[in-house]
Amino acid sequence: MRNVITSVWRFYIDGFKSMTWGRELWLLILLKVIILFVLLRGFFFQPVLEGKSDTQKMEHVGMQLIEKQNQQTNIAQPN
Repeated sequence: MRNVITSVWRFYIDGFKSMTWGRELWLLILLKVIILFVLLRGFFFQPVLEGKSDTQKMEHVGMQLIEKQNQQTNIAQPN
């Protein structure tokens, strides 16, 4: 089993060493991932429950669930 893992590892290492454009493309992909998950997370996905106690967190989540259920019920019932 160890020989298989070692041979697969060497196969990929040799492949990455012989790349020409592949290295730049992988760097571009990593840059995009960093931008998406690090920078945009800070602007669009603010932690709502940060700094609240456990009871405040429970109340907040409960209210959000009730509001969402009320919105779905209002959409389902025509006027």
